[in-house]
Amino acid sequence: MDRNRKWVPSFGAVLLILLSHMTSALEVPLDPKVLEGLPQPPTITLQSPKDYIFDPRENIVIHCEAKGKPHPSFSWTRNGTHFDVEQDSKVLIKPGSGTLVIDISGEKAEAYEGTYQCTAHNEHGTAVSNSIVIRQSRSPLWSKERNEAIVVQMGVSLVLQCRPPAGLPPPVIFWMDNNFQRLLLDKRVSQALNGDLYFSNVLREDTRSDYICYARFPHTQTIQQKQPISVTVVDNSPEGERRPGFMMPLGTTSTKMVLRGETLELECIADGLPTPEISWQKDGGELPSSRMSFYNFKKTLKVSDVNEADGGNYRCTATNNLGTLHHIIKVTVKAAPFWVSAPRNLILAPNETGILTCRVNGEPKPKITWFVNGVSLENAPEDHSRKVDDDTVILSNVQSGSSAVYQCNASNEFGYLMANAFVNVLAEPPRVLTPPNRVYQVITNNPALLHCASFGSPIPTITWFKDIQTSVKNGDPYVIHENGTLEIHVAQPLNSGKYTCIATNNLGIKENHVYLEVKEPTRILKQPEYKVVQKGMRAVFECKVKHDPSLIPTMTWLKDNGELPDGRFEVNVDSLTINDVTDGDEGTYTCIMNTTLDQDSASAMLTVVEATPTPAIVYEKPDSPTDLELTDQTERSVQLTWIPGDEHNSATQKFLIQYEDLLHQPGVWINLTEVAGTSTTAQLNLSPYVYYSFRVLAVNHVGYSQPSQPSSQYRTNPAAPDENPSDIQCVGTKPGNLVISWTSLTGFQANGPGLEYKVQWRQKDMDEDWSSKNVANVSQFVVSGTPIYVPYEVKVQALNDYGSGPKPEVVIGHSGEDLPLSAPDSVQIMVTNSTLAEVQWEPVSLPSVRGKLQGYKVYYRRERGLHDTEEETEQQEQVLTFSGNRSEGRLPGLQPYSRYNLTIRVLNNKGEGPPSPSKKFDTPEGVPGPPSFLNAVNTSLDTLTLEWGPPRNNNGRLAGYTLKYQPVNTTNELGPVKIMALLANETTITLGNLNSSMLYKFYLSAKTIKGSGPIITEEAFTVMDTTVPSRQVDIATQGWFIGLMCAIALLILVLLIVCFIKRNKGGKYPVKEKEDAHQDPEIQPMKEDDGTFGEYSDTEDHKPLKGSRTPSNGTVRRDESDDSLVDYGEGGDGQFNEDGSFIGQYSGKKEKDTHEGNESSEAPSPVNAMNSFV
Repeated sequence: MDRNRKWVPSFGAVLLILLSHMTSALEVPLDPKVLEGLPQPPTITLQSPKDYIFDPRENIVIHCEAKGKPHPSFSWTRNGTHFDVEQDSKVLIKPGSGTLVIDISGEKAEAYEGTYQCTAHNEHGTAVSNSIVIRQSRSPLWSKERNEAIVVQMGVSLVLQCRPPAGLPPPVIFWMDNNFQRLLLDKRVSQALNGDLYFSNVLREDTRSDYICYARFPHTQTIQQKQPISVTVVDNSPEGERRPGFMMPLGTTSTKMVLRGETLELECIADGLPTPEISWQKDGGELPSSRMSFYNFKKTLKVSDVNEADGGNYRCTATNNLGTLHHIIKVTVKAAPFWVSAPRNLILAPNETGILTCRVNGEPKPKITWFVNGVSLENAPEDHSRKVDDDTVILSNVQSGSSAVYQCNASNEFGYLMANAFVNVLAEPPRVLTPPNRVYQVITNNPALLHCASFGSPIPTITWFKDIQTSVKNGDPYVIHENGTLEIHVAQPLNSGKYTCIATNNLGIKENHVYLEVKEPTRILKQPEYKVVQKGMRAVFECKVKHDPSLIPTMTWLKDNGELPDGRFEVNVDSLTINDVTDGDEGTYTCIMNTTLDQDSASAMLTVVEATPTPAIVYEKPDSPTDLELTDQTERSVQLTWIPGDEHNSATQKFLIQYEDLLHQPGVWINLTEVAGTSTTAQLNLSPYVYYSFRVLAVNHVGYSQPSQPSSQYRTNPAAPDENPSDIQCVGTKPGNLVISWTSLTGFQANGPGLEYKVQWRQKDMDEDWSSKNVANVSQFVVSGTPIYVPYEVKVQALNDYGSGPKPEVVIGHSGEDLPLSAPDSVQIMVTNSTLAEVQWEPVSLPSVRGKLQGYKVYYRRERGLHDTEEETEQQEQVLTFSGNRSEGRLPGLQPYSRYNLTIRVLNNKGEGPPSPSKKFDTPEGVPGPPSFLNAVNTSLDTLTLEWGPPRNNNGRLAGYTLKYQPVNTTNELGPVKIMALLANETTITLGNLNSSMLYKFYLSAKTIKGSGPIITEEAFTVMDTTVPSRQVDIATQGWFIGLMCAIALLILVLLIVCFIKRNKGGKYPVKEKEDAHQDPEIQPMKEDDGTFGEYSDTEDHKPLKGSRTPSNGTVRRDESDDSLVDYGEGGDGQFNEDGSFIGQYSGKKEKDTHEGNESSEAPSPVNAMNSFV
């Protein structure tokens, strides 16, 4: 099979031709009144899942519901043969449906296992359900075995096999010890997907005699346990450090098949010392990050909702400091059949043609089989109107009475899909479903929709008429939709009237009348206006509205978008009156006019001010000055006089005099000078070649007056420039040029026509004449052919038709630079410490710089670390610039224990010169960084476990870790410090002999030969509690706590006495000496209060856990003595947390579901009570 084949359906050319000529299938309306009179083949509406695992303590309920007209009858098959429900008194069928209820109480449940299929039949066809496989849940016992004690050398790998019994459904596996505490799992010790326990390398603390594997069976609520495994770790010949090796899967490659839509689980467990790290990647592609997750310390990769693109080679890599090992898992994605397009019900009229399509995909390609009324088409009566082409059934010229239900079954080796689709041949005259004489109302210029929902077979044709005689056709302004709805995009009053829709097919005709009324829009003609009202006065807002007279309007007023306050507010037809206005009435008032079809609104603000009984003095801007006159006229000055205007109760502070240059900037008024407010004349200094016009503005504390009328025009004569261009610069922009630039004079500064600039230049310190060039209308000049970076003297002088400006000043600049020619020489590097080095070099000669020396650039890049195992990686190059004529510099921030490569370049404004010869240098070891994390886990009364990660930067050879910890009492005082030295390959440690209910503070640092790095801290309590203990209150000193402890102690004493009496009387409860000797606790019940196990009875070895119901297959039998802890009142429903830990107990008898409200509990045993307290 071609692995690259895409799951894409194919269609034949003949089918495409048929589709182009096929009559559209009719949609059945949902109106119950229409459905009541229509015949309809059966349709399955509810069925049980294909795979049904039942609890032997409960009834078996197999769902099968269907609808049809007439209502269908139901029958069942079991294992392919007819199942006579009436012959079995334990089987009932629910009235009006096909759902089976099987009472298995007192019966062997396995007798009802098998494959069931439901059939729903009426006179128009037969629908069938999926094949439903019914199986009983099972929890078989563990096979009897004796585990040999295991003795291993420290550092080697180890696998403890679980091999649980195969249950239905499969059990949940977890490992615990004799104290029913979950075994600590980490990246060294992990549980595989098959339940086995893997040690990448064993340590001394792995020695113990109670490695116990437990299997929890969810349906039967029982737990089985394997015999304890004893492991002893010796160190007389410990295993040394070694490269990684794969414990699972074995070899260099393996294969994995997964089905589309399921979850892909890949697992890699490696041994090695130090413990290897596991990483994952996909060859030739990226891991699907949105659907991917890691578990079991990255040893397990899960990809959810698998698709075809997830196939390929997945590479898991195991790495420690001695090497790396790869394993490739070749993943193949197969697919059970899945729908592309399931067949849909068809309603056809006589002589119409219809097509049923059953489009599925899968890998391998599914085989499609068609059935009609539950019978294979090969065995069904021949029908010449029916043609089958793989996934398509073509029904041509169907006739009345040929209704049927077709079944499509698509299957491959991974599963099947089955769907029912009926073909209902109906001959129905048209019906109009839209209520008659409905009135549609719309506002002018809005769209109008007139509905004509219809039903009939064949599908009726809809036509529209306006006012009975005018036919409505598609086109502006009308649009007739496929469902018969008539749309008018922009309704106008002339569109109002009576509309008739007519539904027609070959069996009849039906018409319906509707009415359209196009209304005038609602508009506010006079909006409320902004009001300023004195307190205590009355405010009136008007709001006059026009609306369609046939619509009932409703006027609403709002204040600040909320309701009006009660009291002084009067709402009239077209106004709002507020009496006796107060400060609280200030705000925004909105009138809203609503009708049943539209609305309009408008708003205005109300400002409330204090009452002013007497008029206040009014201060205003001064009036404009008048009567401007020019006197004492000279070439460069003139005197201006004026008459001030009215000051309006505010004295004039100053006068502003402006001028307009009618020659150079007409229409632009420029501030010339200011004079005191008491003056009425001003002496004005003027410039040559300007056509002046003056005006005056008066200023008081209120503001500026309007400008005065302009004065008469006054023209000054031209003259030579009074100034030269400013901001003269000369700089080279490229090799061989010199750019001379300046800020040009304005027309006002030119002093006359014919403005030009005389540009002069010469090489500095050279005995040569000035070169010059006259230019006009530019602000720069470029001198070409200059030597590389030499100094020049430059002058720029202004001149016009009436002479030259003043003598220009000389400006010094340089011609264009080029790249430096030489590289620094004699580069030497002195490493000061692990993060700092000094570099020295011989500066280049200044002529070789060929420009202004900006400094030196030092380029250095870390090539690799000096660890033996570290591969060379490309690092980003770092650059330091040392300004000026330097010959040395420092390189800070180096990474310890690394090799660097260094070059130096000289720098000018043009760029950098060639690099110096490459120099390499090494940095010594330094102190490491802090550990990447520190977490406290698995805390108990007197122990807790610390986990940490290695430093992200070792900065040398890691020598180990230093752990310090000390207790912290309730007053935040620190206790004595304990110090531990840990190996470099350790990342976890369990601390014992700690005080209970105590807060401890931990300090962890890594170290190299250079010393210890920064510390990382963590705090943790030794009490496992969901609430955080308070440091401020000592609970042991609280009176209520002491009283509670005394009551509990008294209760335990009473229970111990009762227990002792029962032991002497019954002789069943204690564990006999034989069991003490053999230690065979195979199945133990669970306690409700603390999640621990109680003791087990002294009878048969293969007795199930208390609370498990004896399976009907007889795998577990009760001894005739019936000797178990059930006799002592233990019971209750058993529950489990998500992680497999225990909640509750296991009942020895069947209990009803909790939703039936019949939960029961029994008295706990005294031993259990004591265990829960301890």
